Amino acid sequence: MGKRNIIKIDEEKCNGCGLCVPNCPEGALQIIDGKACLISDLFCDGLGACIGHCPQGAITIEEREAEAYDEKKVMANIVKQGKNVIRAHLKHLKEHGAHAYFKQAVDFLKEKNIDIPFIEYKHEITQHTCPGSKIIGLKRLQRPVTKVRAQKQDSQLSNWPIQIMLVPAFAPYLNNAELLITADCVPFAYSDFHQDLLKNKVLLIGCPKLDDMQLYREKISQIIENNNINSITYAHMEVPCCFGFLPIIKEVINESGKNIPFKDINISIKGERIN
Repeated sequence: MGKRNIIKIDEEKCNGCGLCVPNCPEGALQIIDGKACLISDLFCDGLGACIGHCPQGAITIEEREAEAYDEKKVMANIVKQGKNVIRAHLKHLKEHGAHAYFKQAVDFLKEKNIDIPFIEYKHEITQHTCPGSKIIGLKRLQRPVTKVRAQKQDSQLSNWPIQIMLVPAFAPYLNNAELLITADCVPFAYSDFHQDLLKNKVLLIGCPKLDDMQLYREKISQIIENNNINSITYAHMEVPCCFGFLPIIKEVINESGKNIPFKDINISIKGERIN
């Protein structure tokens, strides 16, 4: 047994809705006594297809001691569920770049003389696919080239480091700060990020899907406890997995007992501000 990424379920947040279960084609999740449960480390590949389908933000990924994931045992369970589940599992592996697992799965199907479903994922997404990992080509309208160059915009970054886990809770720039916490895809997707969101704010960035939300919770709590924070803004993408950090920030503010204004900003994958 060694350390690897595997999902973690917060039972206090889980309301037993069951939306995660059909979105785990590997069969690692079940609803037991009204709560989602990871029934076997063997079946969890740690890629997090279920995360974006939890409306409560109860599922995260952590690195811990866990029994090694076994693709052959997973496939033995999956083939019993039919062609659609086989196809969903293969799509899941391919879209997350799990090429070794994908090959093992295909080899298993060949050994058992089971038809390998055709996988076309360029323009489609099923209920088993993590929306945040869907492959989409975003074509932009080409503007006419002019001789006049647009004026260069100045960076509005005022602090370093910016990664949540690297920022000391006692950093001097945090006191009396207007805090901007952002999912790390936002600055790439939103072209007006510096002028519209970052200006006059202290920046903290992280990934709500791939990083440890419990560690983020602890760090934000420390920052609020040890500093006078004037406001907190959370900017995230429209994909479901980005919303996982939203209830955590609200809870930490509420638990602090401080009256800190909070604002939620949602950015579309096309780079448009939704709110």
